[in-house]
Amino acid sequence: MIRVSQISDTTTWLHRIPLFGNMGHIEVIMNSTVLVLNQNYIPLHLCSVRRAVVLIHRGKAEMVEAGLGLLRSPRHTFPYPSVIRLGQVVKPPLLHPKLTRRQIFIRDKHTCQYCGTETRDLTLDHVTPRYLGGRHAWENLVSACKACNRRKGGHTPEQAHMKLLRPPTPPKKNGYFPFLLIPQIHNHPAWLKFFPLGTETMLPPH
Repeated sequence: MIRVSQISDTTTWLHRIPLFGNMGHIEVIMNSTVLVLNQNYIPLHLCSVRRAVVLIHRGKAEMVEAGLGLLRSPRHTFPYPSVIRLGQVVKPPLLHPKLTRRQIFIRDKHTCQYCGTETRDLTLDHVTPRYLGGRHAWENLVSACKACNRRKGGHTPEQAHMKLLRPPTPPKKNGYFPFLLIPQIHNHPAWLKFFPLGTETMLPPH
């Protein structure tokens, strides 16, 4: 079994390959994002094209999906990887996502928890206001549109005669994915098929 941290091990192998083409363009490609799947095809991590090519070359991963174009050197031609799968099972860390505005919006599917409006223009609301002893915690934070936030003001939902769509809860443990990887799907729609059904509902609206 290998560790997640080993996916990002630095190496000088790729730097020794002279690649053909505009160096600025090549550098952008080599630093582009690649989705790393566990051996069981569960999304695990992100890495750069540079690291993905090294993992493939060393036999630690295989390419599942190629991106557009080829990386060429005098001796090698590499398809530009978009998705790779590790050859061994990696045990992901059992973590909660960090408590941030972005993660609250993802948990709430970018939907106001009072009126049900789906929007990118959300605010963070403390269900029980801080001055009334409300904590800055998963269980007391929800997404709210600006209109509902103004209407609620510094009151509890009961005082403002407003009702939550659902009680706020922490994400499930081992939420390592999809929470950390979902924001990348907008830039890589082909990755969606590797995520559970319903993941698209967690994406922010365009």
